[in-house]
Amino acid sequence: MGVFITFEGIEGSGKSTQAKRLYEYLTNIGIKAYLTREPGGTSIGKKIREILLSHWEENFPSIAELLLYQADRNIHVNNIIKPLLQQDYIVISDRFYDSTTAYQHYARGIDYSIVDYLNKLATEGIKPHITFLLDLPVQEAFKRLNREKDRLESEGLNFHQKVREGFLKIADMEKDRVIVLDGLKSPDEIFNQILNILKERKIL
Repeated sequence: MGVFITFEGIEGSGKSTQAKRLYEYLTNIGIKAYLTREPGGTSIGKKIREILLSHWEENFPSIAELLLYQADRNIHVNNIIKPLLQQDYIVISDRFYDSTTAYQHYARGIDYSIVDYLNKLATEGIKPHITFLLDLPVQEAFKRLNREKDRLESEGLNFHQKVREGFLKIADMEKDRVIVLDGLKSPDEIFNQILNILKERKIL
């Protein structure tokens, strides 16, 4: 069985950069690795991602948003994550169910029991072996978003502050799995920390 590593954080935290860097490092040293993301890790998921991140004139209810994320996740688990783990790959995902808990429960306010039940339903027992949470102040993260903001990025600073606090609460509850990294450090410093932790845990 392979290893499942996830990267989490608010928009602009640098998680995508580190996920890609780890994938490139592993493939360069001859380890079977696969880089994916949520939403959008499959062909169907790309369509769902487009719906989720586009701006719409119609009201986009929080429950509909939650269900679309879970549909993407279940397709992702069955088509990418589970098959590759069975082939002994290291699967690296840019976001997984912690993002749903942070965004849809802590920021949107959907009851935790609903979000948790749907997370478990969609993942079919798949859990990350280790999760790296890149944490930094919301204002600093938003300075890095030098592009047109998507629907979620366009939410106010208060919303993203709730997301950040939600991630930190998850990390506090799951200290063994979730490793908090200082997103204000240089990309090289952060990546070296990631490698050291993976080596300490005998993942590398």
